[in-house]
Amino acid sequence: MNYQIAEGGMQAVIDSQGAELVSLKLKGHEYLWQGDPAFWSGHAPVLFPFVGRLQDGACTLEGKRYEMRIHGLAKYCEFQVAEQEDKRITFVLSDTEETRAQYPFSFRFFVTYEIEGQKLVITEQVENTGEKWLYFGLGGHPGFNAPLDENGSFEDCYLEFGWPSNPSRVVFSDSVLLTGKTERYPLEDGKILRLTHGLFDHDAVVLQDMPRVVSLKSTKSARSVTVSFPGMPWVGFWHAVKKPAPYVCIEPWVTLPGREGVIEDLSCIFDLPRLAPAKTYENVWSIELQ
Repeated sequence: MNYQIAEGGMQAVIDSQGAELVSLKLKGHEYLWQGDPAFWSGHAPVLFPFVGRLQDGACTLEGKRYEMRIHGLAKYCEFQVAEQEDKRITFVLSDTEETRAQYPFSFRFFVTYEIEGQKLVITEQVENTGEKWLYFGLGGHPGFNAPLDENGSFEDCYLEFGWPSNPSRVVFSDSVLLTGKTERYPLEDGKILRLTHGLFDHDAVVLQDMPRVVSLKSTKSARSVTVSFPGMPWVGFWHAVKKPAPYVCIEPWVTLPGREGVIEDLSCIFDLPRLAPAKTYENVWSIELQ
C-alpha cells in the first residue's frame, strides 16, 4: 500500500512493501526512477540486513546455514505504519518465523521518512529485541532519472562529490563479491565522475575514502539531486548492466557484500555493526532536490 507525505512543493510516496520510496517530486516534477522493467523494476529498495550478495546466497551463524537473497530480506517484507503525520511517516518491520528462517535474530527495524524543505531525511533504526548479539548490514539504493528532465541525455549527466578527494574503488569478482582488493579511482578535478553507460558494464562502481555527499547534475539542466550519508563509509553507483538505462542509482552503504569463495559467518564479518540486547542503532541520511 502506498503512503504520501508532503510539505511545500515537495512530495514523497512510500510503499509499505519494503518501506520503499517510489516517488519523489519537487513542484510536481518526478526525480525518482519509476521502475521500467525493461531496465530495472525497482525504485529505491531498503537494504537490510545485508548489502549485496553472499557466496552461494548463504551465510552461517553458530554452525547453522541460512540462505538470503541479494540485499537482504527487507524489500520482500510488508512493513507496518508506526506513525504518520503530514510530512513524516515511520514504518516498522519486526521479525517473524519467515524472517528468522533466513536471518536468525529478534529485531525491530524502523524506517522514517521526513520532508524538511527540499530535503527528504531518512532515519533507519535497528532495535535488538532478542537475548543475543545482533549482526546486520544496512544501505540505501535510490535510483534517479538521468537525465533529470527533458534536457540533455544520460551522457550529459555527472556525479560531483562535495569536495576534492582521492577515493579507492572496491574491486569485485565476476560474481560481484569482494576480492579483498581496492584500487585508486581518480576523479576529474578530484570530485567529478562523468556518466557513460559503459561505466556499469561490470556492475556497480563502489567507492571508499571519499566525501560522504554527492550530487547528480547535468551540463544541460539546472536540476540536481544531492545525497548526503555521513554515517556510511561506502557509496555505490549502478544501473542495469550493459543496457542504455536512463537512470543511475546512488547507493550509500554501511556495509559491503560477502567475499568471493567464502560462506560468511555473520558474527565474523568485519564491517557489520554489532548490537547488544536491548540496544538501538541509528543511521540518518538524506536526499535533497534542486
